[in-house]
Amino acid sequence: MTTVTVTVRICSSSAELERSLEIYNKVLPRRAATSEDIAAWKASATATEEFLGAADGIDAGSAAVSIGASLPDICRTFVTVLPGFRRRGVGSALLDASSEWAVEHGVRELEATVESDDEESIGFALRRGFEERSREMGLELDVRAANSPPAADPPEGIEIVLFADRPELAAGAYDVGSEALPDVPGSEDWTPPPLEQFVASHLRGLAVFLAVADGEVVGYAKLREHPDGRAADHGMTAVKRAWRGRGIATSLKLAEITWARANGIERLTASNEERNAPMLRINESLGYRPAPGRVYLRGPATAR
Repeated sequence: MTTVTVTVRICSSSAELERSLEIYNKVLPRRAATSEDIAAWKASATATEEFLGAADGIDAGSAAVSIGASLPDICRTFVTVLPGFRRRGVGSALLDASSEWAVEHGVRELEATVESDDEESIGFALRRGFEERSREMGLELDVRAANSPPAADPPEGIEIVLFADRPELAAGAYDVGSEALPDVPGSEDWTPPPLEQFVASHLRGLAVFLAVADGEVVGYAKLREHPDGRAADHGMTAVKRAWRGRGIATSLKLAEITWARANGIERLTASNEERNAPMLRINESLGYRPAPGRVYLRGPATAR
């Protein structure tokens, strides 16, 4: 058996950070990230780091870790290895480096996200002590092929506006997120970050829509750009508890679809936690079709 020398290093230059993102986007094209996404990821965290893993001196994988202000006891961990370099110990070495980094920062639990159709990576995590926490269904809408959405008239008394046109409503959107995000199954332990951090890391994207009732923000929805410029992802649709069941979420979704069609977006994607039945029904009613989803797993962070 040929011995492979595996090394892991911290990304210490802009070129290495670009290489880390390049590997991630090659391995996960459906989840491809932009530089703006990376900036938002860093803005949402109290600490971040990126690693490159090499096999015999050739960059073969990357890892990104973060401790978020909203989940201070969890280290979010993204490990990706190029297909031609798997089963050589690169993934294990990157996971070990991520685990040690977490322990150094006082965190003892890792959270990893794996594509639901990637059985090899799910098995890799399970063999290393991870346990499944939640699952998201993937959904897609071909904006070009889909029928024109019905009129996006909101319920009586509700106005749909772009956040870019009403930035003074940021605090109202923050109140919506603070109430709605912990209600999403699997996100019960999410806690609100400071307002400025929420705006910089969460309330951003291609287009962010607000639902406003008599000056009060009661819901919001946002679209995140895909690097190819032809697709966008629904980042979040949130409505205050007292305003749910009135069609506000559907109106926000319709506003996004209408905006996407008008701005040359060809495909919209979404991820819904499997237990979030109301949002699944809304997406299905608007013509979204199933696509691969994601599995969230948590496991112990240990130092060697």
